[in-house]
Amino acid sequence: MTDRMSDSSVRRFYDDLARDYHLIFADWDASMARQAVALDTLVRQRLGAGPRRVLDCSCGIGTQAIGLARAGHRVVGGDLSAVAVARATAEATARGVELPVVAADMRQLPFPDAGFDVVVCADNSLPHLLCAQDVIAALRDMRRVLRDGGLLVLTVRPYDELLAALPPAPPPQIAETPEGRVVTLQLWHWHEDGEHYDLEHLQLLPAGDTWTVRTRRTTYWALTRARLTRFVAEAGFTEAEWRAPDSTGFYQPVLTALRASR
Repeated sequence: MTDRMSDSSVRRFYDDLARDYHLIFADWDASMARQAVALDTLVRQRLGAGPRRVLDCSCGIGTQAIGLARAGHRVVGGDLSAVAVARATAEATARGVELPVVAADMRQLPFPDAGFDVVVCADNSLPHLLCAQDVIAALRDMRRVLRDGGLLVLTVRPYDELLAALPPAPPPQIAETPEGRVVTLQLWHWHEDGEHYDLEHLQLLPAGDTWTVRTRRTTYWALTRARLTRFVAEAGFTEAEWRAPDSTGFYQPVLTALRASR
């Protein structure tokens, strides 16, 4: 098994990315709105009409949390990166949204038991945990802060398909800015085990007639649907359902499950 990644390595990656994270999207505000509609629909389908108490435990700079708050939910954000949550606060305030946030590890959430109706862990965040022990620990703490019958919402990359091909990179992403186009590239370096990979994250920012290049690196575990479903059940969830992007409008596969009473 690959060594467990240190918290500081993941934290450094997102501390450094926080200022540029919105440049991953062609239009960040439009993407926030689309994702909020998709996630709000999933919540309503499984729990009924809201609003709900929502914890976004990997909120980053607020991509899902701000959108869900604007949809009327009472949202709290948490993220390993203090730099990211500080920006989430600023971005929420700029949009007239109340979004309490805290820097927190998803394996040790600083919230009381049964405090939320919904826990969201989106944007392929859970696969930063590189072994079963850590993934299950995070899922168990998400369960702890959910009420009985509360909803877990996870989104990850389509790893079943990716593991069949082991691609070296996804397509580039381009954002238009007043200074010109920003190009975001990823290079994926697969480990010998065929399950883990290092992600080399590059952003090319226009600087007159040349480019400024910012690079970061992190590691993921490519969790298949079957494996993640098993971990979710082991952590105490039931009624797990997978939904594809073409059925939800969300850009990644989504797993929803309910907190089982024990």
